[in-house]
Amino acid sequence: MAYPRGSRAPLEFGGPLGAAALMVLLPATMFHLLLVARSGPARLLGPPPYLPGPDVLWSPRVLLLWLSWLGLQAALYLLPARKVAEGLELKDKSRLRYPINGFQALVLTALLVGLAVSAGLPLGALPEMLVPLAFAATLTAFVFSFLLYLKALGIPPSALAPGGTSGNPIYDFFLGRELNPRICSFDFKYFCELRPGLIGWVLINLALLMQEAELRGSPSLAMWLVNGFQLLYVGDALWHEEAVLTTMDITHDGFGFMLAFGDLAWVPFTYSLQAQFLLHHPQPLGLPMASAICLINALGYYIFRRANSQKNTFRKNPSDPRVAGLETIPTATGRQLLVSGWWGMVRHPNYLGDLIMALAWSLPCGVSHLLPYFYFLYFTALLVHREARDEQQCLQKYGLAWQEYCRRVPYRILPYVY
Repeated sequence: MAYPRGSRAPLEFGGPLGAAALMVLLPATMFHLLLVARSGPARLLGPPPYLPGPDVLWSPRVLLLWLSWLGLQAALYLLPARKVAEGLELKDKSRLRYPINGFQALVLTALLVGLAVSAGLPLGALPEMLVPLAFAATLTAFVFSFLLYLKALGIPPSALAPGGTSGNPIYDFFLGRELNPRICSFDFKYFCELRPGLIGWVLINLALLMQEAELRGSPSLAMWLVNGFQLLYVGDALWHEEAVLTTMDITHDGFGFMLAFGDLAWVPFTYSLQAQFLLHHPQPLGLPMASAICLINALGYYIFRRANSQKNTFRKNPSDPRVAGLETIPTATGRQLLVSGWWGMVRHPNYLGDLIMALAWSLPCGVSHLLPYFYFLYFTALLVHREARDEQQCLQKYGLAWQEYCRRVPYRILPYVY
């Protein structure tokens, strides 16, 4: 196992070689999915129908459209917020302040898009621009990550992320050196985490739904379900935006290519895969099966939301009547670990809800193709990897208390299985 210079913490993702490979494989996978989703066979493991040339990937008009989208979301970020929240305490004992106006940005974006469509904006043409848009987003992620890397060269050590100080430029470029890169009060990582990518995801879904209506007279029931499920997920994330301030992405990971590409490119162009598939491969879906899929999604959402709400309530106020009666384990840090309720069932019940919803998003696409289940397979691997990172950090932070928690709650995500 590789270790960074000056630290006993192991390098993640296979070190510099793994980071370099991921910076090639992740964009390549994204473009592969975009291309095969519109192909006749739609084979996840087969070759793409063609390799796009520079004339397909590069479009100054599309780049301008992408930068305008980022500019719009940045402007909405700067609008007065309904609340300003403080993040966790940093190494220098300070706390950063964050505007809680993500849901407001979603609503205003919807109003602006509605006005534009009513004025004649051909939103249904957006699916034909997905490949050059994805290229523009990828290019933006590389350039943005390079500028963030340069910015981090002149910051004090207290502002560096725990994992981005290996001394290897490739690895640090990928993982990110600075924990909270800002210009004045504009926090780049927090902005990218939930704004351009998530809202862009549901906008792409809507465009795919509108194009299907143009092609077939009306959107299919399967397309409606995928749009509805994923809009609920994005709306929930933005409504509970403050909860992201305690996640690993904000509190631990630096802002480098891993998060920049993931937030700006991977999320909108890969998470919309089911809607892309349905546009080019319509699937029949009867009301009984649709009802069953809705129940599966509702179950996943219920577990996801209840578990996260219980955790967030406990973190804010352990004396809150909703969580005061839950059993806890004291730790040397002064914090307590929940060992009953949702967090006494498995160590990551929110991940279980996430995976159930991911399955429900794929089921409207039928079972004849593996391609629309890529998100479920990928998300399973992602959450298992993230869970392993969580376990390592919690063991280092809480020590014996975490070992006792693992003894009391032996299953990680799926009860009696894993």
